[in-house]
Amino acid sequence: MINQLSKAIIFSCLSLILTRAASQESLLVFGGFQANANVFLRDSQIGAANIPQYDYQLFGAETWFDLNASYAGFNAGVRFDLFNNSNLLYPQGSYTAQGIGRWFINKEINRLDMTVGYLYDQIGSGIIYRAWEERSQLIDNALLGASVKYTINDNWSAKAFTGKQRNLFSVYNSVIKGAMINGFYAPSDSSKWSIAPGAGFINRTFSDEQVQDQANISSGYLLVDQFNPSYNTNAFTFYNTLNYGPISWYAEAAFKPSSLIYNPLAIRSLPKGETSLGKYERTNGSVFYTSIGYAAHNLGITLEGKRTDGFDFRADHRIDPLAANRGLIAYIPPMARINTYRLTSYYFPATQFLNEMAYQIDFKYSLGSHWNFSLNISDIRDLNFDEQFYKEINGEIVYKQEDAYQMSVGLQRQEVNVSLYFGKPATEPKVKTWTPYAEFLYYFNEKTSLRIETQYMHNKHDIGSWVYGLAELGISPHWLFELSGMYNTYHPKDGKKLFYPTAGMVFNYGNNRIGLRYVKQIQGIVCSGGICRLEPAFSGLRASITSNF
Repeated sequence: MINQLSKAIIFSCLSLILTRAASQESLLVFGGFQANANVFLRDSQIGAANIPQYDYQLFGAETWFDLNASYAGFNAGVRFDLFNNSNLLYPQGSYTAQGIGRWFINKEINRLDMTVGYLYDQIGSGIIYRAWEERSQLIDNALLGASVKYTINDNWSAKAFTGKQRNLFSVYNSVIKGAMINGFYAPSDSSKWSIAPGAGFINRTFSDEQVQDQANISSGYLLVDQFNPSYNTNAFTFYNTLNYGPISWYAEAAFKPSSLIYNPLAIRSLPKGETSLGKYERTNGSVFYTSIGYAAHNLGITLEGKRTDGFDFRADHRIDPLAANRGLIAYIPPMARINTYRLTSYYFPATQFLNEMAYQIDFKYSLGSHWNFSLNISDIRDLNFDEQFYKEINGEIVYKQEDAYQMSVGLQRQEVNVSLYFGKPATEPKVKTWTPYAEFLYYFNEKTSLRIETQYMHNKHDIGSWVYGLAELGISPHWLFELSGMYNTYHPKDGKKLFYPTAGMVFNYGNNRIGLRYVKQIQGIVCSGGICRLEPAFSGLRASITSNF
């Protein structure tokens, strides 16, 4: 039904484009193309084996093609998605499918803005609702439905929407409805202060089949753990941004009254007095998030804090154990530094929906035109402060000589609960790392540059200690060449010392970017905005093409 509707709408949009193009009226057409291709070369020594791609498929690919058009106040778009033997959905499996991944039609009439199709949007910072796409993790929870926005005046607007969340090439059975109002107020154009308040509401209504499934789950529990199935769950949020001179303060409070969640750490009663971990339960949820920033006189300071309690909010009550990021309605901002270097970014704390108390301090200072200093401290614990989940201290110094060279040196300290974040056994000790790193960027001339970086991770547990080096030669405007490698200098378990080389090049021409790399990569976690997934060890060739028109 959805595919038939999509095809009908796409045909109508193409007919409109061709008709208007033939009549030579003003028409704007634009879009983009992205394709990834992997050739899998089996290497059991690093763990690149025993999944379909290495054992017999040997090739995998993902492709997205967007086409958008604007004419006479109408905006429309369609996207084709294709997956062949892809491991983006299930890291240890294979996914093959193709079809229309998105379509939309938008029209603005006076103060009314109307959109139907697959919608991307969020309320506030996204805590109670965020529909977004992250292709590297195959996250695409667009809302298939309708949205109406009314601009009250230059400073205030209201929006309402309804639909079903995308589930690959279908939709989840639950219906999602929401509304929000956003505003702005300043005493005058020259005022030193202003506020931007807002509020939002979300309702999720389960289908009859989903409620019956809840009843079946509850009936399988002992009486002490049984719960009442329900159709509706509501969530509310209130937020505001206060600007006063060089100070900016954002605060948001979100609440989700009693709703059904799955708690993997809750104790479930079994017959004969036995117990097990993990059960569905009804609980209230809340998130309090704030960020205060100061920027003036070459100094920048940002303080963030977050308290999360029982706020797992999804389009379906069942969680796919192999793809736990699917079906998320809520998005809770992460509370750790986004590191860019290979070894400093290996351990990243995924956002905890049920139990998290966190803060982060980021300090930046510029001395003259050459020196930049930064310090970041993040700390994540349980709500009672009894257990520390994650801690990071990262200091960095950058020296820049304009149009000549740039040097960066830094040191990272991490303490990571790998049992919580990486699914390791509970007996696994907490990982404590020291990671110094350095980068040197040299400009030979206006077109040619060389970037060299090196890192060393000292780690007595888990994956052990590593050294990493990279050399990158850029020849503007077309070429980029890369050569890098990781070496396991110490492994606490099997003593293996393995080398992971990478070599590749990128060619840029106009709006086209083509990349080809030979890669050997250790198994790790890939994160985006606090949402993380397992990326298995990789051995083989990777090619990519991106183009915009």
